[in-house]
Amino acid sequence: MSDTDGKKTLGLGAASRPGQVKQSFSHGRTKNVVVETKGKKRVVNKPSAGAGKGPGGGKPAGGDPSRRPAGISDAEMERRMKALQAAKAREVDEAKAREADEKAREEERERRRAEMEAKEREDREREDALKAKAEEDERKKREAELRDKKKEEIRKGGPKKDEVPDQAAVEAAAARAETKGVVASGPRKTDRERDTRNERDNRAGKGKTDGGGNRRTGKLSLNEALGAGEGRQRSMAAMKRKQERQRQKAMGGATRAEKQVRDVQLPETIVVSELANRMAERSADVVKSLMNMGMMVTANQPIDADTAELVIEEFGHRTVRVSDSDVEQVIDQVDDKPEDMQTRPPIVTIMGHVDHGKTSLLDAIRKANVVSGEAGGITQHIGAYQVTTESGAVLSFLDTPGHAAFTSMRARGANVTDIVVLVVAADDSVMPQTIEAINHAKAANVPMIVAINKCDKPGADPQKVRTQLLQHEVVVEEMSGDVQDVEVSAKTGAGLDNLLEAIALQSELLELRANPDRAAQGAVIEAKLDVGRGPVATVLVQNGTLRRGDIFVVGEQWGKVRALINDKGERVEDAAPSVPVEVLGLNGTPEAGDVLNVVETEAQAREIAEYRQEAAKDKRAAAGAATTLEQLMAKAKADESVTELPVLVKADVQGSAEAIVQALEKVGNEEVRVRILHSGVGAITESDIGLAEASQAPVIGFNVRANAPARNSANQKGVEIRYYSIIYDLVDDIKAAASGLLSAEIREHFIGYAEIKEVFKVTGVGKVAGCLVTEGQARRSAGVRLLRDNVVIHEGTLKTLKRFKDEVKEVPVGQECGMAFENYEDIRAGDVIEIFEREEIERTL
Repeated sequence: MSDTDGKKTLGLGAASRPGQVKQSFSHGRTKNVVVETKGKKRVVNKPSAGAGKGPGGGKPAGGDPSRRPAGISDAEMERRMKALQAAKAREVDEAKAREADEKAREEERERRRAEMEAKEREDREREDALKAKAEEDERKKREAELRDKKKEEIRKGGPKKDEVPDQAAVEAAAARAETKGVVASGPRKTDRERDTRNERDNRAGKGKTDGGGNRRTGKLSLNEALGAGEGRQRSMAAMKRKQERQRQKAMGGATRAEKQVRDVQLPETIVVSELANRMAERSADVVKSLMNMGMMVTANQPIDADTAELVIEEFGHRTVRVSDSDVEQVIDQVDDKPEDMQTRPPIVTIMGHVDHGKTSLLDAIRKANVVSGEAGGITQHIGAYQVTTESGAVLSFLDTPGHAAFTSMRARGANVTDIVVLVVAADDSVMPQTIEAINHAKAANVPMIVAINKCDKPGADPQKVRTQLLQHEVVVEEMSGDVQDVEVSAKTGAGLDNLLEAIALQSELLELRANPDRAAQGAVIEAKLDVGRGPVATVLVQNGTLRRGDIFVVGEQWGKVRALINDKGERVEDAAPSVPVEVLGLNGTPEAGDVLNVVETEAQAREIAEYRQEAAKDKRAAAGAATTLEQLMAKAKADESVTELPVLVKADVQGSAEAIVQALEKVGNEEVRVRILHSGVGAITESDIGLAEASQAPVIGFNVRANAPARNSANQKGVEIRYYSIIYDLVDDIKAAASGLLSAEIREHFIGYAEIKEVFKVTGVGKVAGCLVTEGQARRSAGVRLLRDNVVIHEGTLKTLKRFKDEVKEVPVGQECGMAFENYEDIRAGDVIEIFEREEIERTL
């Protein structure tokens, strides 16, 4: 480097010298260029190969002293090296910061680009929707014009043959075919644009997408973070709802759906939540509405029908009032068509007095022996049998008990029957239960056939029976009446054919018909609880056909037919009209006399049974609440004076339990009565023993026994269990037990009179009356009354009875004696003493 004066100065730079460089260009072209080449700069601060090693390196940290600038010490060199390293570190940090800023700017640009694309996509979709709507409106307009034109042409007489078809009609038809799903040659423009956009987004890798191709936005939930939402896809209905919302939004904002007016079925009472459910409203809104009316209620509280109707009207719905009893409307009340009716066998009930031979007569017809299976030879259950006669006629028989206790059984038999056969013994004539059976038949308006039984006995007098029946307005044919009478003998079988002919004739006159092709309906003749089979009901089918698998409701119980067993103990698949069968599959034991109806579903059967249970419970509660305070006080006072004999009754069948309860309720008088704690069907259980122990009552088992736990419990608690198989033995024992509770009758026997002549005062004894026995005799052990002017002033016992100075037991009439009263000394001369004895006599019911 030179000054202006041409003198050279010392510098660090190297001298320059000219040179030549060959440049290369594309397509093989080259060029030689003259350049000025400078010498290499001397690097002052470059460390040697061993620099930086420290003392172990053999060289100082400042570098090679021979290459160091003159006048720079080791310390200065080290300081300059540290400054150089710090500068390099700052450059690295600045480079990193610049890189981070650049990356952030790039992400911001990417986000803005994505937002712009999303906005553009929404705009395009909106434009597509508007365009589609415009096309749809245009198509509808063209169709309307086409329809109007067609109508005009039809009105004017049809189009001309050489007329060119309207282009607008052709386009409208094409558009209509397209909207109805006709596939075109290729995808529509909107579909192509959407596919292109999706492909471009996938190539760009913009964001994560869900299974439906939509960008996943929003916060990451815990379930998604844990992987619980993986594989879950939106339903087709949700996708359609989303598309509908987008379409509404594109067409100018979401329009609220029109409120749907509903017909709300309203029972007598309804829970608030159920009311909201029937209106398809939120429970909170219904509760808020009720609170505005001044009713502080919750969603689980019931409200009455009038309040609920106000709420329904406020929400804009219509009220349809229904009753709780409407649940029973599902039971088919079929009006049978005449062409559907078919002839059915007659139902014949055997009725009459006890021991007049009803069951024996039926045995002779059935050629069976039922009597041997009945305790004491008397019928205590309703038996249902089907008999096929020699002529091929089928008859259904019901055998009813004749004992006085089974009144309700006889009434039930008369109500379900077509023909009553009144059995009267020729040697015993008309008896109380015969008269009762006649009254039952007349009340049920059932035709009667009189069977005069035991005609083979020496003392038989059939004519006497016919004459006595006249007293009860039963006029037989032999006495110019309209009631058939047949003389029979169950023992010899005489007259049975005539009886069967009379039944067949009567059934022909009645023209008994039924429709077997409808839902079954029948009457429960008897019900019991079988240990192995559960509740069993003997049902007489009256209409329709009962099949295995049918769902039915009977009284307060319901069930599904698990099995049907006929009178011979055989399992059958169905039971036609007039056929008696045992039905298995009930959920509880029904009452004898309940009606069985077949329904469609279990839910209906359960609902009807629950309604009937509630109705029965309400009826019992209403009967208890109907009593006034005066009636309760009178009843309590009457109960104090009445001694009760509590008993617990368990029987084999419902009818027997009912008959026993009715018979025992008649036992007693105004002082003693029998109180039935509980009556039921089935074996005696531990709970029965517990109830009996709490009430100090005996347990009565009629044709049932206690199970082992119940027997052990009864032994431990001292509860008496009494078993019976004949109803009149049971009633007699209960009568005897109730009689023991009666207070004994006290009777007085007059013994004599004594008149007081004089009164003496004796030391240590007190006042002693000197008496003369005027009538009867005086006894030391007897009771006495003191009469003054024929008025009783004292009643008690004698302290002493003396004849002179001796104590005696009795003093005869006409003799004098001394008497002193126990704890009484107000005696005077002229008073009369009445002597008597008391006797206790036991009473019976």
